[in-house]
Amino acid sequence: MKRALNLILACVATLSLGQPLSAQVEEYITLASTTSTQNSGLFDAIIPKFKEATGIDVRVVAVGTGQAFEIARRGDADSLLVHDTAGEKRFVENGFATERADVMYNDFVLIGPSEDPAGISDAQSAAEAFAAIAEAEAPFASRGDDSGTNRAELRLWENAGVVPSGDWHRELGSGMGATLNTAAAMDAYVMSDRATWVAFKNPQNLQLLYAGDPAMFNQYGSLLLTKEKHPGPKHDLAEQWHNWLISEAGQQAIADFKVNGQQLFFPNAK
Repeated sequence: MKRALNLILACVATLSLGQPLSAQVEEYITLASTTSTQNSGLFDAIIPKFKEATGIDVRVVAVGTGQAFEIARRGDADSLLVHDTAGEKRFVENGFATERADVMYNDFVLIGPSEDPAGISDAQSAAEAFAAIAEAEAPFASRGDDSGTNRAELRLWENAGVVPSGDWHRELGSGMGATLNTAAAMDAYVMSDRATWVAFKNPQNLQLLYAGDPAMFNQYGSLLLTKEKHPGPKHDLAEQWHNWLISEAGQQAIADFKVNGQQLFFPNAK
């Protein structure tokens, strides 16, 4: 018994040698963010740079924007990086966050079968492209998950004067990568953020058919959650992450991230 106790004490002494026990606990925050930022590989590129600068790790929960808001409301996340500006502003107005900052942007694109049965590659606007898909009743795969992408898609259907329904319109309730996989299997049209599409490795017969309408602009924002609702040291760590994203170093890290030589996110912190 004495020998076992001595062994335990020796192990404790070895672990604590040269530094306090508190220094051995890794500091980290939980970030609720979108599947697009995760699937594209952005976080794999920028989080190590943040950790090197601060010693703080960032553990990502990648979900749709609507789910990310809910996770933060419950207090199960320390920070938010999402892409629904109107929803983000409401989140601040409702007292769940004290600050919202533009971080980066890209755009949404319409993907579809190379044969383009609805003829959207000739469309003069996003509204015209969406209306053409509905008129042709061409298969369309929708995320249907209350994500930022799904919310933007619904606005574009509304702009086209279309309430999508019928067998041709499939609401999947899945993330962007999974939705693209389903669209590829169905040979269906689908709206994606550009970053996930460029990083997507299973296009099969799909290709980018329409882009460029200002209505398809895709802004990402970081939210600093309210300290009263998120007390404790994690709030201070999350504030460091929020400030780093909009700092010169964070903005440069975002600009440096590329896939196949293509820049996927464009920094625009103000």
